[in-house]
Amino acid sequence: MARIATHKQEVVASRAIVAANHPLAASAGVETLARGGNAVDAAVATLFALSVVEPMMVSPFGAGFFVIRDGPSGAVATIDNYATVPAAATPDMFDPVPGSLDYETVGRANDVGYRAVATPGALKGWAHAVARHGRLPLAELIEPAIRHAAAGFRASAYLVQLIRDSREELARFPATAAVFLPGGQPPAVGQVLVRADYARTLRQIAVEGADTLYTGALARAVAGDMAANGGLITLDDLAGYRVVERAPVRGAYRGHEIVSMAPPSSGGAHIVQVLNLLEGFPIGQGDLAFGSPGYVHLFAEALKIAFADRRRYLADPDRVAIPLDRLTAKGYAAERRRGIDPFRARDHAAGELGAVAGFLGGEGADTTHCTVIDDEGTIVSATQTLNSAFGSKVTVPGTGMLLDNCMVLMDPAPGRTNSIEGGKRILSSMSPTIVLRDGAPFMALGTPGGKRIFAAVAQAILNVIDHGMTLQEAVEAPRVWTQGVTLEVEGGFPDLDGLLAGLRGLGHRVETVPKVAGGMNGVLVDPAGLLHGAACWRADGVPIGISGGEARPA
Repeated sequence: MARIATHKQEVVASRAIVAANHPLAASAGVETLARGGNAVDAAVATLFALSVVEPMMVSPFGAGFFVIRDGPSGAVATIDNYATVPAAATPDMFDPVPGSLDYETVGRANDVGYRAVATPGALKGWAHAVARHGRLPLAELIEPAIRHAAAGFRASAYLVQLIRDSREELARFPATAAVFLPGGQPPAVGQVLVRADYARTLRQIAVEGADTLYTGALARAVAGDMAANGGLITLDDLAGYRVVERAPVRGAYRGHEIVSMAPPSSGGAHIVQVLNLLEGFPIGQGDLAFGSPGYVHLFAEALKIAFADRRRYLADPDRVAIPLDRLTAKGYAAERRRGIDPFRARDHAAGELGAVAGFLGGEGADTTHCTVIDDEGTIVSATQTLNSAFGSKVTVPGTGMLLDNCMVLMDPAPGRTNSIEGGKRILSSMSPTIVLRDGAPFMALGTPGGKRIFAAVAQAILNVIDHGMTLQEAVEAPRVWTQGVTLEVEGGFPDLDGLLAGLRGLGHRVETVPKVAGGMNGVLVDPAGLLHGAACWRADGVPIGISGGEARPA
């Protein structure tokens, strides 16, 4: 079993756990459970609080996915509340940078500013999750977020660094700069940030419901600001947005069932595909121990195959026929496994499966995730995003609400499967995942990280199942990533020099990086029924557990 020195410690509880990427957000989830809410209520309360205290990552004007397993029934629901392309968008609305594989455009017009904004699904998805699967009124779940926005919260070093990184872009938009560049400068670590306008917007949502952003007063404020600044989103775009419940992607790995998000997330499909490919090797044993060149090599080769297939086959499932069953089949993995050389890095093309999509794209790495399990065994894995840090950097004046930049995920060149087209649902790599053992919850997890997300989640699953790590070790363990060119390796591996030399000897072009993907968190149920919560060093994540309970009758 691999042992990893961790920066943080896990929490162990008997009744419930909320794990999120900020302590005030996790606290909001725990408060909600104490009020009688279930895991879904707690997750949504956590997301509202994150939209205040982790503002660079999430907003009601964002996008995301939920994977929910109901404890009493065992039924699984997934909610697709990802963003869509505004109806007025055209395939040639941006000028592509020649040769870019990351959808770069002249002037970063698809990345920063009003034209970068896609029609949001976050708020409608949060309300849908509560209406279908929760217990408490939406207004009650927003209360902790309102408190933190109105009273203020202390800026962490993590938040301050991201403000500094985006300083020039944030300064372009006065309503954004007023909050995040007080006095024209980034805040000091520990400085209190008050979001008074956003507190009023949250109160408006609490009173009017999610409809305020889609057909009500907040929708009119957004549409008016868009029209005044060259944005594309109209009242019709907002009113026409729909949340979709989809069948989850399912797979099996060494006696465990993997349940994850289906397209328009590519994450679930490729987690299952990578695990299928690696199931034919004795991962965790001998020369394939954690951190060994042999293990990292095999994982990298599996990732290359997954990315080749992702580029060719994954897109909006409502516009493209995706061969999902074939991509996630054990038989297909066995075919592709024969193309992996255990002793040499290779290039891998997509399999011949019929349909062609052709997606590349520069997916933002700035996202958030929360994981909740309650005392009925209901478990929620939810990943939500603005796409890039602070999204488009636009705040609608008077609302305090940041807007996404999901248009950067669309191909700016016309005539391709992922080219811009009004109404298209945008493809993502976000991978909220639940792992079952003997039909019961075993583990749930997720992470920010753009195109690196599904690789990070797959590694954490392998860390627990094959490498024998605790959940805390699994989420904090060093990671690797490639999509077929450079192999990125975090610097925390025990024998880094030996690993790098071994990988180069196998033919990989290797680069050491500070981190791969972002702040993962999750929960795990041990054989005794105790709950373990973990959050990693890459973000401000905190797991909070609930034990104890009501008084025993006399």
